[in-house]
Amino acid sequence: MSTPENTAAPGDGPRGRPSRRALLSGLGIAAAGLSTAAFARPGEHGRDEHGRDERPRKGRTRMKITTLAEGLLFPEGPVALPGGDVLVVEIHRGTLTRVRPDGTASVAAEVGGGPNGAALGPDGRVYIANCGGLRRFEVGGFVFAGGIPDDYTTGSIQAVDLSDGSVETLYTKAGDQQLRGPNDLVFDDQGGIYFTDYGKSDGVTGDKGRLFYAKADGSGITMLAGGMEGPNGIGLSPDGKRLYVSETYTARVWWWDVTGPGKIEGGRSLGGSGNGNFLYTAPDYTNFDSLGVDAHGNVNVASMIHAGISVVSPKGRLVDFVEIDVDDDPGITNICWGGKDMRTAYVTASSTGRLLKIQGWPRPGLRLNNAG
Repeated sequence: MSTPENTAAPGDGPRGRPSRRALLSGLGIAAAGLSTAAFARPGEHGRDEHGRDERPRKGRTRMKITTLAEGLLFPEGPVALPGGDVLVVEIHRGTLTRVRPDGTASVAAEVGGGPNGAALGPDGRVYIANCGGLRRFEVGGFVFAGGIPDDYTTGSIQAVDLSDGSVETLYTKAGDQQLRGPNDLVFDDQGGIYFTDYGKSDGVTGDKGRLFYAKADGSGITMLAGGMEGPNGIGLSPDGKRLYVSETYTARVWWWDVTGPGKIEGGRSLGGSGNGNFLYTAPDYTNFDSLGVDAHGNVNVASMIHAGISVVSPKGRLVDFVEIDVDDDPGITNICWGGKDMRTAYVTASSTGRLLKIQGWPRPGLRLNNAG
């Protein structure tokens, strides 16, 4: 994908970049070969079949948004540690990175490939969903990730010991099936790992996505679902009885009943992706990325293009849309929570390489298994 000429013009954002609106309505669309009709702004046609207004509602509580760290190379998978540090993975650097409360960043481990998601495990190690790497490209001065790099070999699930930075690769296959592009992961209360495998695409053909369950000690892995369209974020309900997955380009969220460790059941929606049950889809052109579940059981889905967090109830209703506009970054990709009251959100603004700290989040986050 070629990068268009970046020249300042009326409506340009900070540092001479085009504004997000300009990027979506012209410059970025030309670069991506997409139609301008696809990029309706929120609320332009956001009404349901009964005529009710479905426009995403911006967060109305007083939130303080600060940049905790910058200069990161496409950060994702934030993990808030009990002591106040935050971990992120950097896809284009191949690292697990520690960010201190003062914003100082340092490499916790060199994991290689393309680390895409992270979670604390039952043994105190940090588990990584490693997609094996993605190409770096720019659109209008904003960084993105996609495609298959020349040095790609496999996707994997890894475990990092934070005490010495050592890395163990637990899985590269499930039976005779290669892990192509693990994206995100979540632990259940039994110490098992649910994770998405987004797959790989060369721009002409692409893999169907899959959903797996694996044991943290490396002793077993099972594919739970296949035939998905870019499964990305993954999370469990507060009681552990529902599993949620977001898909990127369909901008849909699916769910399954969890009937036991590594056992899920869907089938309530005709043709549901991975036999999942339909929960929600964005009313406008949006790319969903990762997700986090809050203490009320709402699914908080980070979105690119319409940059922000869609807060979706377990019944599939859009409770809120928290717009996050920092330097016009269109790449809001992940959210996690920390602090004593779990109302401090950490959000990755990947296209400008930032980790954001948002104090006063409207609803407390869910304290995850193994979070301490």
